[in-house]
Amino acid sequence: MKNNHEAEVYGVETKELTTLEEIKIYSDPYRLQILNVLNKMDRPATVKEVADKIGDVPAKVHYHMKKLERIGLVKIVSTKEINGIIAKYYEPFVGTVKIKRGADSDEPVIKELIRSETNKLLSELFDQNRDRFFKNMSQEGETTSMLTNTTLYMSEDEAREFFVELDKMLTPFKKKRGEGYDEYEFFASNVRTRKES
Repeated sequence: MKNNHEAEVYGVETKELTTLEEIKIYSDPYRLQILNVLNKMDRPATVKEVADKIGDVPAKVHYHMKKLERIGLVKIVSTKEINGIIAKYYEPFVGTVKIKRGADSDEPVIKELIRSETNKLLSELFDQNRDRFFKNMSQEGETTSMLTNTTLYMSEDEAREFFVELDKMLTPFKKKRGEGYDEYEFFASNVRTRKES
């Protein structure tokens, strides 16, 4: 059963962040890095495994993992006793994350804070992807780096469905790992810039 911040739209699980606290938790660059590592590991992982990949101490990763767990962006899927210590294995949320105005966002100050945190999140996602783009372009050998920027014309329902279909199309490629598969970073945004009257 899904909680009040989870929904399934067109078969794709969606996590809605509605409060300033939830958006702040998600927009933290270190937590985005944790989610990225968990997604790339493609299996449940312990805090220590994530810390080793990041190159940091487990205590710091544990603190941030608990924050992500509180808003449902990671969850414990199993435990195992290792040398007398219970290891918890975490898995990331794999659906779409949506930032939605909550009931507490009608206050102008709260609106501005949510806008600021959303801006921080988008900037961090953009910066991480830009850095990966240039890092891979500078590597020797042939690389496949593509960039597109275009305007699409759709109704609001079509735009929503377009994003869901795009996510469905990407899903099989998130699971392929191993020999014969190269890693590609994909970053996209979909925002209405003008509403027709």
